[in-house]
Amino acid sequence: MIEHSNFFVISKTLQRWYEKNKRDLPWRKTKDPYAIWISEVILQQTRVNQGYDYFLRFIRRFPNVKALAEASEEDVLKQWQGLGYYSRARHLHAAAKQIEENFHGKFPQTYPDLLSLKGVGKYTAAAIMSIAYGAPFAVTDGNASRVISRLFMVNEPIDTAQGRKTIAEIAQTILDPQHPDIHNQAIMDFGATLCKPQQPKCIECPLQTHCLAFAKNTVLKYPIKNKSTKITKRYFHYFHIVYNNHTYLHKREADDIWKNLYEFPLIETANPSTLPELQNTEIFHQIFKENRSIVFTHKLHIKHILSHQIIDTNFYKVKIPDSENFSLSDEFRKIPIDNISDFPVSRLIHKYLEKF
Repeated sequence: MIEHSNFFVISKTLQRWYEKNKRDLPWRKTKDPYAIWISEVILQQTRVNQGYDYFLRFIRRFPNVKALAEASEEDVLKQWQGLGYYSRARHLHAAAKQIEENFHGKFPQTYPDLLSLKGVGKYTAAAIMSIAYGAPFAVTDGNASRVISRLFMVNEPIDTAQGRKTIAEIAQTILDPQHPDIHNQAIMDFGATLCKPQQPKCIECPLQTHCLAFAKNTVLKYPIKNKSTKITKRYFHYFHIVYNNHTYLHKREADDIWKNLYEFPLIETANPSTLPELQNTEIFHQIFKENRSIVFTHKLHIKHILSHQIIDTNFYKVKIPDSENFSLSDEFRKIPIDNISDFPVSRLIHKYLEKF
């Protein structure tokens, strides 16, 4: 059992630090559980400086649960475009519909009800309960977990069930039940700006005298993690077709990355492939037939890094003479070139469009 007698002092120190150093963020100026929910989901896999503008745009477009529930999924994904981890947007949309159907449009006010919403886990529910409703639920996001693991030298890996349980128990123990909203926001900000993963600012840390890892000079050892992430390499070859001022898009519908987002015609290969090698594949012939008047120009090579995947990608601009009789199967959508921006696309496709 981890021993520490200064739980009250730790929380008060965090709160004093937060009052002096807290970042000026729009979701901290409201107690609206909807706005707090949106901010927490955006920030799950996104840095604050990137999520800031997305939050403002998302709230402007969908100012309340009803507006989000009634929107099309395509519209929601378009507003999310560039943030990545698009399942977050789909879950927000589904949860908004749940609130409309199961809670008559009123945002849930209890922890179990929040957990019943699509995509809402223990951390998000605790954040909403504490920040919006002032209920004594401790948060254990990555930043808070790092702070706790260093303060108390938690030797269980934080990516195991036992490690998560230990962190959660300590988080709840040091929580100030009178000011859970301030405490939780303080420890998250503290981890994000002071007790950072690399190059933590220990010399400036007001909790230095309470930190067991600092006393043992083992700060960078914590948090301990057990699992190494397996990275998968994939090879994408996109074809940006230009034909009679139109292009073709395909909607990804399989349970894979970027589900329900649009992309150019794609050939995925098991290994790196040149254009001549692609031209010998069956799928290439299905798309382009035997038309020899088509001109292919390699425009961009990019490695797009996701949490568990590296997408090695080549983009080809495909110019088809207007005089040709060209068409693709019904799974591809023919659209005016100027209308591409109307469709939600992955950050990878967006990078290409920014350049070309």
